[in-house]
Amino acid sequence: MFDIVPLTARIREEAIRLGFFKVGIVPADPLPFAGHFDTWLDLGMHGDMHYMERQAHKRKNPRLVLDEVRSILVLAMNYHTGELLSQETLKGKISSYAWGSDYHAVIAKKLKALQRFLAAQIPNIRSIGYVDSGPVMEKVWGAESALGWMGKHSNLITREIGSWFFIGILLVDVALAYERKEKDFCGTCARCLNACPTGAIVAPYVVDARLCISYLTIEHKGSIPRVLRPMIGNRIFGCDDCQEICPWNRFARQTSESCFHPRPENLMPELAPLVALTPAEFDAHFSGTPIRRTGRDRFVRNVVVALGNSHDRGAIPTLAGALTDPSPTVRVHAAWALGELPGDAPRRLLESARIHENDPEVLGEISLALHELTSRTSS
Repeated sequence: MFDIVPLTARIREEAIRLGFFKVGIVPADPLPFAGHFDTWLDLGMHGDMHYMERQAHKRKNPRLVLDEVRSILVLAMNYHTGELLSQETLKGKISSYAWGSDYHAVIAKKLKALQRFLAAQIPNIRSIGYVDSGPVMEKVWGAESALGWMGKHSNLITREIGSWFFIGILLVDVALAYERKEKDFCGTCARCLNACPTGAIVAPYVVDARLCISYLTIEHKGSIPRVLRPMIGNRIFGCDDCQEICPWNRFARQTSESCFHPRPENLMPELAPLVALTPAEFDAHFSGTPIRRTGRDRFVRNVVVALGNSHDRGAIPTLAGALTDPSPTVRVHAAWALGELPGDAPRRLLESARIHENDPEVLGEISLALHELTSRTSS
């Protein structure tokens, strides 16, 4: 038999040694506030993320993930690097978590090391680890621990460094020493709600994914709703606005994990060259980063929306090429983007494209773009 207090202390020490800056440990009870999760799903706020619904029963009961689970470890790893982005409209903004190497691989390696440490401490221990990939509500469990609290933007916040961190999860079948959960220090602050470009934070602690720019540019597989496209600006992968405005992030400090520091191609890249990437070139360009998981067509879709939002005539030749892209999804958004640009050239390009286009959705978008161009000209 082992003493859980010194064992828990050794686990925390090993986690810190591996690069995590804080660890929360909670008993593996049924999911707190499961009714709120069910309501969120019933309202369809998960959008295209159907896996949330399919795995809801497991997300609400950790024992369906690992039978006889006793404890949940929530491990936080800082990814903040501190670079400031310019406001150049012909360059694209990528969420800072995706500037460097893919966090899934980086943290999974460290979780496996921690699992080996646990196995050396307790023979026959059973554990399972996830990095943003399993049927576990990481942020909820983190907010039930001493790690931090759920901010009104639905991200975890710590008093130590704010919210710029990744989360790894370990489920183990042994009891450990638990601490009192952290308090909620958001108070009356509503900066994140007011800063959200699309109003996706529909209430404190409630995010409608269908409106969220991170969801729209990463998870959403189809066409971005027309009414939301202008609000995306030049964000081509994710959005950090709600975190950037959070007062707790004034305590952010630079990560010691070199893998999370920006790759040059991910820090405000020029938009135009990205449109011409083939699927193979896209995979090679973003190999080993979180961006690759979105896929070439969705990513280029985002880029052409950003070009439309630039309202810069210099984007016209690039968007003309995108009108003949093999992907109908790209062509839909290229048609819209051309309709957002000034001058006669967009109209001529759209009228020419309409002659050769055979996809109904693209044809519909071309007609809408031409109509809006006409309306602007006559007004």
